[in-house]
Amino acid sequence: MGVITGLLALPLAPVRGVVWVAEQLQDAAERELNDPLVLRAQLAALNQGFEDGLLGEEEFEQDEERLLDRLHESVARAERSKVTCS
Repeated sequence: MGVITGLLALPLAPVRGVVWVAEQLQDAAERELNDPLVLRAQLAALNQGFEDGLLGEEEFEQDEERLLDRLHESVARAERSKVTCS
């Protein structure tokens, strides 16, 4: 990057910094949302809530299906990632 280009781009530096922080936060949130351990813990809590009578059968089945879909996608993504990296 030349001196003139660097000087002209300088006012945009804070914007680029904010964008970078936002991207890092989004990546961290996606990792946490798709973490198999977190999803399994949510499934366990869902099952406990159903057994304790806090959830109806229909609500339980819908939430369980949603969590299982996310878990299967997370595991499949991890498998694809392993194959790609090998």
